[in-house]
Amino acid sequence: MAAAAPSSARRMSHTQFIELLRRRASCPRHGEALHAWALKSGAASHAPVANSLINFYSSLPRPLLAAAFAVFDDIPPAARDVASWNSLLNPLSRHRPLDALSRFRSMLSSSTVLPSPHSFAAAFTAAARAASAPAGTAAHALACKIPSAVSNVYVCTSLLNMYCKLGIVSDARRMFDGMPQRNSFSWSTMVAGYAAEKCSEEAFDLFRLMLEECPSEKSEFVATAVLSAVSVPLGLLMGEQMHGLIVKDGLLDFVSVENSLVTMYAKAGCMGAAFHVFESSRERNSITWSAMITGYAQNGEADSAVSMFSQMHAAGFTPTEFTFVGVLNASSDLGALAVGKQAHGLMVKLGFEVQIYVKSALVDMYAKCGCIADAKEGFDQLYEVDIVLWTAMVSGHVQNGEHEEALTLYARMDKEGIIPSKSTIASGLRACAGIAALEPGKQLHTQIVKYGLGLGAPVGSALSTMYSKCGNLEDGMSVFRRIPDRDVIAWNSIISGFSQNGCGNGALDLFEEMKMEGTIPDNITFINILCACSHMGLVDRGWEYFSLMTKDYGLTPRLDHYACMVDILSRAGMLKEAKDFIESITIDHGTCLWRIVLGACRSLRDFDVGAYAGERLMELGTRDSSAYILLSNIYASQRKWNDVERVRHLMRLRGVNKDPGCSWVELNSRVHVFVVGEQQHPEAENINAQLRRLAKHMKDEGYHSSSKLSFDEELGPLAESHEEDQLEWISAAYS
Repeated sequence: MAAAAPSSARRMSHTQFIELLRRRASCPRHGEALHAWALKSGAASHAPVANSLINFYSSLPRPLLAAAFAVFDDIPPAARDVASWNSLLNPLSRHRPLDALSRFRSMLSSSTVLPSPHSFAAAFTAAARAASAPAGTAAHALACKIPSAVSNVYVCTSLLNMYCKLGIVSDARRMFDGMPQRNSFSWSTMVAGYAAEKCSEEAFDLFRLMLEECPSEKSEFVATAVLSAVSVPLGLLMGEQMHGLIVKDGLLDFVSVENSLVTMYAKAGCMGAAFHVFESSRERNSITWSAMITGYAQNGEADSAVSMFSQMHAAGFTPTEFTFVGVLNASSDLGALAVGKQAHGLMVKLGFEVQIYVKSALVDMYAKCGCIADAKEGFDQLYEVDIVLWTAMVSGHVQNGEHEEALTLYARMDKEGIIPSKSTIASGLRACAGIAALEPGKQLHTQIVKYGLGLGAPVGSALSTMYSKCGNLEDGMSVFRRIPDRDVIAWNSIISGFSQNGCGNGALDLFEEMKMEGTIPDNITFINILCACSHMGLVDRGWEYFSLMTKDYGLTPRLDHYACMVDILSRAGMLKEAKDFIESITIDHGTCLWRIVLGACRSLRDFDVGAYAGERLMELGTRDSSAYILLSNIYASQRKWNDVERVRHLMRLRGVNKDPGCSWVELNSRVHVFVVGEQQHPEAENINAQLRRLAKHMKDEGYHSSSKLSFDEELGPLAESHEEDQLEWISAAYS
């Protein structure tokens, strides 16, 4: 059929050729055959025929712009009319905006043709896509000299869109107010411009103005633009009013409007209302599902996001890149590695893995799920790594306790000239706090000043925590006082610092100041306060705070708070009260509370309660090696050798081993790591020699170990201090 077209077209007029080409526009092979006839017959040199060929090549699903260029260049310059230029400018403005602007300038330099309104519309579209304000304003100035251009609603709307896309909303509004004629696209474009700049109130006021001046212009485009503008946490009331109007005008039949409603309610945190719109939707698409999944993930309902993703897949809908970002974020929050891997497999199958923001979510998911190797593999596969990915990797190392690796990666990022974000700096500071690395923390402080990041969230709290964890309360307090708009996280960081550094009175004073300032404490605040009471032996005050959190603030005590109360009672020697308190607790507390009591019984020599606590731990199948050791110590001190052997046998049977201790020492801006039983340090020989000299000196001075239990000496390095016994679990709760 393609071969027959040219032979039958020998006697065709130009009009017939153009009509035939239009009908064959969906088939590149037929169009190329017609192009060949046009070249052979000489018709290709005529502007109308050439223009139709340019439109044909540029309108294909995969535009052949090179062929369109060739056709245009073959038109004799004198024969080119404004339609020829427009045929080329329109597709270029969408696909190659810089080339479109270059061709527009060439058109202006031609003395044979004057730009038409469509020429200016293409130039404005190209300037918007190329983000070239100078080119756009120059074209605007020229259009003002041509009355037919500035009076055309199509041209004015394109110009309006250009200013909105360039972020010059004030100029866009002046342009909008001066338009002699407006249509629904003009109104929706201006509203969308306000939405892009997060000006929800201005957008809603403009919509009200439209209802007063021209209510007939209401359309699905205007509705979606307004809903996008009010999709902010404080825009719920406006969004609800818009929802009512949409129902009244029957615009819910448009799936784009329903999708915008779901997004609006999700961003306002009203997932119940979002789900109601989703359930009543007559025609869902992938965007509808993605809006729900992303909404659940962003509002802390990760379980619902994962469940919705499974339902979407079962219903046969193809996920979008936004769907994958939502489900990967939900998997990160849940630590649901299996779900994240399934999403990863589907993502690879659909070809979304190469997109940078999807890859960032994937790296973040693997990092938060503890699969640092997989996260690093994804990280290293990207040629262009942005700050989001760097931050995901650094924070992933921190969350998995790999503080040194986090700082090494941060140093590599800094060396490559990547400017850190606030989240990156905060993660680096948490890594410094984790290993008490003061000097690297100070270097990060200088970068905060250098890049002007300020002390707002999350930087200020992380910096204050770093100084406090490194024992530098003075600088920690100085940073805290300079944090603007201190939130509960900032207060928790400084109260925790005072509590952990033995300044209990300071922690309690800060808590009172926090209440006076109007900041409402949360669960973490009370953990810090109860720990301060524990260190100071304030039993009555501890009970007072424990009661305060439920009575005045409606906070339900968690395992952390019960552990603090057990520690307060145990440190005060009230072991029987601690035992009774544990047995009165209704929540599942596992083994940690009995572990605290057992540690206290060791130093207080209360063998009855200690044996009871130890046996309870054995019954619960604890994997804590120190629990077996402490119980064995207690039985050994009472010379109950059969029980000692039973505990040891149980420890071997369950395969419980003691994890080696590890310490960090910072000297001359370098962190030295020491692990029990290892001799890997380059100065190990000299260090051991100094330790032997120190031990001999202590012995010569008459120092003797104050170990109270006879079995400690036999166990040697396996014995642990009372301080570690009681606070090993608690410290992890608020560190």
